[in-house]
Amino acid sequence: MSPVHRSLAGDVLALDLGEEMQLVRGELASGHARIARTLVKEGPLRLTLVGLGPGGVIREHEADGPVTIHVLDGELELNAGGETRAHRIGALIALDRRVRHAISSPRGALFLLTLAAPTANVKEVRD
Repeated sequence: MSPVHRSLAGDVLALDLGEEMQLVRGELASGHARIARTLVKEGPLRLTLVGLGPGGVIREHEADGPVTIHVLDGELELNAGGETRAHRIGALIALDRRVRHAISSPRGALFLLTLAAPTANVKEVRD
């Protein structure tokens, strides 16, 4: 993945999500199964654009803080709470902290992942 050439933290951040999505799509087209591009890393907030190629998988895991998953393109399957459900463009899913979950995408997907890390685990970093 090409490096991010802008600040990930600051009082005001503005980015072109369409452009970021094109970069991720390009990396997926070059054969990568999964791409993650951090967009914001400020205090407890982490915002990451994630791309899964066809057949892409994120194995079961849990996060220390609550997360949201916003499907921007394609379709993904989320296994959480003992259920697997398909989610398409526009779906917004919220998971509480420590909910074990896995994600897969038979045909590929792009989604925006937001993590609110517990403040005790966050170190202030400024670029």
